[in-house]
Amino acid sequence: MVDVKKEGVVLNCSETPFEDEAVLNPAVVQEGNTVHLFYRAVHKQNRSCIGYCKLDGPLKIVEKHNGPVLSPKFPYEQQGMEDPRMVKIDGLYYLSYVAFDGKNALGALATSTDLVNFDRKGIIAPIITYTDFDLATQNNALLNKKYLDYNPGANILADKDFVFFPRRVNGKLTFLHRIKPDIQIASVSSLDELTEDFWKCYFTNFGDHIFLEPKYDHEICYIGAGCPPIETEKGWLIIYHGVRVINKHYEYAGCAALMDIDNPQKEIARLPYPLFKPDLDYELTGDVDDVCFPTGTAQFGDTLYIYYGAADELIACASVNLPALLDELMSVAKN
Repeated sequence: MVDVKKEGVVLNCSETPFEDEAVLNPAVVQEGNTVHLFYRAVHKQNRSCIGYCKLDGPLKIVEKHNGPVLSPKFPYEQQGMEDPRMVKIDGLYYLSYVAFDGKNALGALATSTDLVNFDRKGIIAPIITYTDFDLATQNNALLNKKYLDYNPGANILADKDFVFFPRRVNGKLTFLHRIKPDIQIASVSSLDELTEDFWKCYFTNFGDHIFLEPKYDHEICYIGAGCPPIETEKGWLIIYHGVRVINKHYEYAGCAALMDIDNPQKEIARLPYPLFKPDLDYELTGDVDDVCFPTGTAQFGDTLYIYYGAADELIACASVNLPALLDELMSVAKN
C-alpha cells in the first residue's frame, strides 16, 4: 500500500458571518510556490458562497479575504454556490461549482482571466427530469439500476461534481460530472455546444459516456469526481471520492485511478483500497461525519498535496509521494 500522510487542518471556519458554519471543499490553483484556495463557505441555513485564501507553499496561509469573492447572484444559485473546482485552460480559469436553488443541485460555471473578476456562464448541466432521463436512457440495457433509485421523487436530475481536465483532450474541452452512482465524461469544442439537443443525444447514448463505475467495497454505493485530473507520464491520475455505508451512514474516502492519456475513458488501474479515508477526529465527527472529500491538488517536488473537506466542516490536507503512487497503480495494473 502507498503511504499517505495527513498534514492536518489548513483552514477552519471563523466568526465572520459568511463562513461561520463551515469551510470546505476548495478549488485549488497552483502558481509556482503560491497556492490559491477558492473554498465553499457556509453561513446559517446551509447558505454557501465562495471564499478565498492564499498559501505560501502547500500549507501556510499568508492572505485571506474577510468576505466572499463570489456570492449567489441569480435564481439558479440563490441557496448556494457549492464545492468549486478550478483549472486553467488556454489562459482562462474555469471555476465549476454546484449551483443550488434550494431544490435543485446542478453544475454551473464561471470563468476568469485574473482570479479576481469572474464571468458567470450559468448552468452547464442538463436540465432534465428523472422521468425524461428514464425514457432517454431506456436503450442502455446495462445501465445500473441505481440510477433511478437515487433521489426518488426529485423533479430535476441532480448533476454535480463538474470537473474539467486541465487542457483540451484531443482538441476538445473535456469534463467529468456525476449523476449517481457513476462518474460520466463529456467533450465539446466550445461551451456553446452544451445545448438541449446535445444532452438529448448524450442521454440516448448514455452508456458510452460512463467514465468510472463503483467497483470495490470502499466505493460500492457511488463515486464522484474529485480533483481535476493530473497529467503524468503514466496517464491521467484521477483522485475521486468513493462512498460506502458504515454504521448505517455514508463514509466518503479519497480514491485513485489511472486513465489512458489519449483515451481517458480507458482505465489502466485503480487502487483496490482507499487512498485515504476518515480516521482522525476532525474527519470522523463534524457537520457530516466520516467524510474525506478531495477537490484539489498542488505539487511540490515529488510530493502531491491533496486538499479536502473533512466532515463537511473544515479544510484539511493529505500528501503522498507521486512517483510512489504511480508505481503502486502500475503494480495493480500488472496483477
